[in-house]
Order: sequence, then C-alpha cells, then structure tokens
Amino acid sequence: MLPRMPDPVEIVPYDAAWPGWFRPGGAGLRDILGDTAVRIDHVGSTAVPGLDAKPVLDIQISVAALEPSDRYAVPLERLGYVFHADNPERTKRYFREPPGSARTHLHVRRAGSFSQQLPLLFRDFLRADPDTAKQYGELKRSLATTFRDDRAGYTDAKSDFIWTVIRKADDWAQDVGWEAGPSDA
Repeated sequence: MLPRMPDPVEIVPYDAAWPGWFRPGGAGLRDILGDTAVRIDHVGSTAVPGLDAKPVLDIQISVAALEPSDRYAVPLERLGYVFHADNPERTKRYFREPPGSARTHLHVRRAGSFSQQLPLLFRDFLRADPDTAKQYGELKRSLATTFRDDRAGYTDAKSDFIWTVIRKADDWAQDVGWEAGPSDA
C-alpha cells in the first residue's frame, strides 16, 4: 500500500463561486439517481454565504433506505465516486470525488432521519445568523493553525462549538417553524 499523502487542514475565505460548484454536480447526481434520491442538497460550510471553509464541496443525498445500497452506490461509482467503507459513522454512506477531481464529499443518509435533518438545520441556521457563522469561521481558522496536520484533532476540537450551535439552531427552528426547504437539485 502506498503511504498516505499529507492532507493539511486549510481554511480559505468564502468564495462566491462555491454555490456554482454545486449546480452541475447536483444536476448530474439528480440525472443519474432520479427518484432514488429523495433530496440532493449542498451542505457544509461552502453552502453558507460568507463562511470561511475548507474548499470541499459537501453534498448530502437523501434516500428512502440505506440498504440495499445498489440503487445509489452503483450509479455513484459509475460516475467515478469512491465508496469509503471505513467511514465510522453508521448513519451514512460516504463517497469521495473521482481521483483527480475537485474535492467533493457525498454523504448518503436516510431521508427523514436525525442525521439527515441535522446538516440541513445547521446550514440554514448559519445562513440566518451571520454572527454565529462568523464565529464559526474564526474558530475554524484558529483550529486549522493548531491542527494543520491532524484532521481528526481539528474535527474533535470543533465539537463543543458545533453542539452549542445546534442547541441554538433547535431553539431558532422552534421559534421560526423551520422545515427543510425544497431539495437543492
């Protein structure tokens, strides 16, 4: 096995082009998955205007059931996406971009599940609360310096802040009657 290449944590300023990264990919996924995908959404930091982020496109694909996986895995692999069976998160299936392509992470989750709703709520709350989004961006920049060569440490160090935001987002959702809007693709 080849040694793993370094993959430093790098946070860059928000790029207004990021939503445009999603459009063709989301449309292509919709074309190949059809009704298998209940929803296809741009999630993660690149989906929040003004938020500094790793330049990685996160796409959430919501399906009726994770098993059997052939209905979504076979078409995704046909597009060149690489399934990562070693992903420890049991409530999703994780795919990465085709080799040589722009960084793209596909998160396949069961529609209506907590794990599917959480990224949508988190994204929508940060879109609605620019001050919290700014705080999150500042934290990510600081942690990227501290944990430049330790992705797991970087992710773990964000945990307390993220759960605090999720509690605020839940209160906000109750106040505004939040529901996930229409699918992005």
